[in-house]
Amino acid sequence: MRVSKRASGALAVGAAFALVASGCSSGNDNGGDASASKDGAIVIDGTQPENPLVPANTTETGGGKIIDWMWTGLVEYPNNGGAPQNALAESIETSDSKVFKIKIKQNTKFHDGTTVKAESFVKAWNWAAYAPNGAQNASFFADIQGFSDLNPEDPDGDGPKKAPTPTVQEMSGLKVVDDWNFEVTLSAPTAVFPTKLGYSAFMPLPDAFFNMKPEEFGKKPIGNGPVKLVSWQDDVEIKLTRFDDYSLRDKMKIKDVTVKIYQDDTAAYADLVSGNLDFQQQVPVSSLAGDKWKTDLGDRAIASTTPSTGIIAFPIYDTRFQNPKLRKAISLSINRQEITDKIFFGNRKPADSWANPLTPGAEPGNCTACKFDATQAKQLLTEAGGFTGQLKMYYNADASHKEWMEAVAQQVKTNLGIDAVAVGVPTFAVFRANINAHKMDGAYRAGWQQDYPDVENWINPLYVKGGSSNDGLYSNDQVNALAKEASAAPSLEESHKKFADAVKLIDQDVPSMPIYFGGQQSGHSEKIKKMELTNVGELDITSVEL
Repeated sequence: MRVSKRASGALAVGAAFALVASGCSSGNDNGGDASASKDGAIVIDGTQPENPLVPANTTETGGGKIIDWMWTGLVEYPNNGGAPQNALAESIETSDSKVFKIKIKQNTKFHDGTTVKAESFVKAWNWAAYAPNGAQNASFFADIQGFSDLNPEDPDGDGPKKAPTPTVQEMSGLKVVDDWNFEVTLSAPTAVFPTKLGYSAFMPLPDAFFNMKPEEFGKKPIGNGPVKLVSWQDDVEIKLTRFDDYSLRDKMKIKDVTVKIYQDDTAAYADLVSGNLDFQQQVPVSSLAGDKWKTDLGDRAIASTTPSTGIIAFPIYDTRFQNPKLRKAISLSINRQEITDKIFFGNRKPADSWANPLTPGAEPGNCTACKFDATQAKQLLTEAGGFTGQLKMYYNADASHKEWMEAVAQQVKTNLGIDAVAVGVPTFAVFRANINAHKMDGAYRAGWQQDYPDVENWINPLYVKGGSSNDGLYSNDQVNALAKEASAAPSLEESHKKFADAVKLIDQDVPSMPIYFGGQQSGHSEKIKKMELTNVGELDITSVEL
């Protein structure tokens, strides 16, 4: 599952649509004199991206945060939790939530010096939606008229037969008007559509992308954001530098950023404490006991709440996990309060809903499978016919997941008598590669950090057939139908009601197990005088002052 990127937990989405649709923006405010920028440098922690850096094919945070920094989209999500506002868009207008007229700011540049034009978006979106290209984020374009033509239905699901090759390569709902204007026609009115446009799948691409293999471009990506790539050494570091021709609001105040790729977050923390690392987004669990991290870092310690959820998912393509009673039994055997109290020392909250409650449209307390009930869990396990063999519960070992995954496995073992064991995979990149290849033979750690502020983002990508992060291949025809109706609802209120109905069915099926709601403990070095976090807890590198 995608642990994704930007969003706002405190967003009033109705206001968001009004602001974006009217074209209101402070995009010409450069936030001060760029010539006053200092030529400073910082080193921050990161993980090896799963794939080469192509926006529509990046579904995890290791690569996702780099793309967030290297690209600027039509809209952006403010750090303060306010409504989405225009970034590269001059205006986004609609009278019916079906046809959107989008005007972009003129003469902004890609990192190779070429101009960002309307066709830079249209060509990028068509490439992402075209099924043979295999972009992981393709499903985000499903609202657009003509998407189904680029994605013919697979005749036997995931069987041996292949879906036919599309007869067209462009969506009928995309039209370039001129260099600075394009038009988007959706299959049905979709109120949340403009809110989604800040997500990385919707980024523009330069002409150079279409003249080379995507994987080659992705190793030397060309974006249009405030920083550009200098070099990328696998499993070691990614070097970025200020893009001096960036002309939008958030210009860099420093010059260079090195993303150091760690195999162990405790090593990163040691570097942070000693001053050899300038920012760590999440300090290791071992430093939370007794608030050691606060003692170590003093006023450089930052506590924040993020719209994210820690999850354990099931590989439903494995026949051993296809009985929903078994899945619910395992979920009910987990004491989430004990996990958050004893492992996270109260720095997380037990999950009790399918979408993080900070999200607009999310209903708190709607995960009945999240309640701890060992008696009912045993009964359901019996009704499911038990579980034979070892229940492996995988996690990536290069971050602090060992402690809580082992605690969960022990609870399942104690409360159900299943031979559950937590198994570490050395790196996040390898871990994600196994998940995407559908090679998991046990449950696995997942998570979701919303891409944009609406409950739709917690349902369609995760629990709808063909969703970009539906990694366990869960499918329920009723959920799919309700989600489709919800996505096409003319108002957010109607959309949220339909999604609530879909969630009731998801709760019966238990395709995954929400475990905890995110709380984040970050730290920075003494070198940094001023900085801000985005509203999903990532470092806003354009805010950094030394």
